[in-house]
Amino acid sequence: MKRILLLVVFLTTQLTFSQESYKKPYFTANLSTTFAINEDYTLDPDDDESFFEPASILIRLGAGYQLHRRWQVGINAGFDHHFRFGINAIPFYGSLRYNVIEKDNDNLFVEYSHGKMWRPSSKYEDGNYYGFGLGLQITGESRWNTIIRLDYHRKAIQNFENGHLDSVSIGVGFSFF
Repeated sequence: MKRILLLVVFLTTQLTFSQESYKKPYFTANLSTTFAINEDYTLDPDDDESFFEPASILIRLGAGYQLHRRWQVGINAGFDHHFRFGINAIPFYGSLRYNVIEKDNDNLFVEYSHGKMWRPSSKYEDGNYYGFGLGLQITGESRWNTIIRLDYHRKAIQNFENGHLDSVSIGVGFSFF
């Protein structure tokens, strides 16, 4: 018991007198889209059709806590609308982020997400949500930071083709510390 008390006193003293504290809460928001191959695309340059077209819109909001200068945990919620399949989904998930490279307060990070996905319609049942992403956080002048990210999402949906909807999205957002 004395050793545990001594350890708690030591850690409290260390955290109190450390020069820079990385432990702080943050809020984040992100807007992303996925792309699909345009079914109407032809090689004719006069048809004004692009090869890729937006296939979904993904909105995310989150709050979290920076544990260390490299580690962050968060709770996130969002709304996904996939145009091509007519699917709406509300993912609610936890995330774990690791800053791989830090330079001048800018970070290159990887992030893993896992949680539940609710469906507002009865066309498909609720399912699980998984995600893995790579992103760049660019530090701004104040406490606002710009985030650019590339994410892989898997939405496990029963009664859907193959039982899941996989997508890769590109997005932009911000974080506020």
